[in-house]
Amino acid sequence: MKKKFDPEKVLYATASIVFFFVAWWFITTFTPAKNTTPGPVEVFVLLITSFTKPIGEYAILGHLIVSMRRVLVGFGCATILGIILGIAMGSSKYAEAIFKPIFELLRPIPPIAWISLVILFFGIGELPKYIICGIGAFTNVTLNSYTAAKNVDLQLIGCAKMLGTSERGIFLRVILPSCTPQIFAGMQVGLSTAWMAVLAAEMVGAREGCGWLIQRGSDTLNITLVMVGMIVIGTVGLILATVMRAAERRLCSWNVMGE
Repeated sequence: MKKKFDPEKVLYATASIVFFFVAWWFITTFTPAKNTTPGPVEVFVLLITSFTKPIGEYAILGHLIVSMRRVLVGFGCATILGIILGIAMGSSKYAEAIFKPIFELLRPIPPIAWISLVILFFGIGELPKYIICGIGAFTNVTLNSYTAAKNVDLQLIGCAKMLGTSERGIFLRVILPSCTPQIFAGMQVGLSTAWMAVLAAEMVGAREGCGWLIQRGSDTLNITLVMVGMIVIGTVGLILATVMRAAERRLCSWNVMGE
């Protein structure tokens, strides 16, 4: 189903963004915050110049590409494992009995809490950053896949069996399509969590990436650089969420969630 353009919604969204930047300019111009906080003009000047002037080893796009590579590798691996484990636990009482207690024990632990342990075992190279991103996405994808598999309509499965559908056919034609919308919801949250996790991972033992930009600004008391990093992070996070929602609408057009 094609999403209709809503001009009123766009108008309100634009007005809220404009209000945010006007409020930011006012606070950093007419209040004591101007002594410590850079205004929007100063921040955006640095943002624009950072596309051509390197900060550390790379310009801003180079840092962004590094962070995106880490996120996509970790997210991709975690999504595959999470879907397999979640559907297995939701479809098999034996898999649920074996894996669910361990999953429930580890699920509340945030990705940031794993950083020290992962670095201890795997060093400070690229692999630990992939793992931290994967941990951020894994729990959300697994939990949503498990919940979706548990809630598959048993009547649909029964009808498929009565029609002589094989176990493989039931999985591919009944269970997986029924789970897909909720799996996508978990992937949306998982991708956002992986993006936040890589920023934390890059603040420890990294020399590039968006998280490193913020750490570099903090170490040098360059608040303008910190805010540039925050703007890039927020913008990319918004783009990632929009892309995931568009993919969900395209692949799950019969049952789009979150509209």
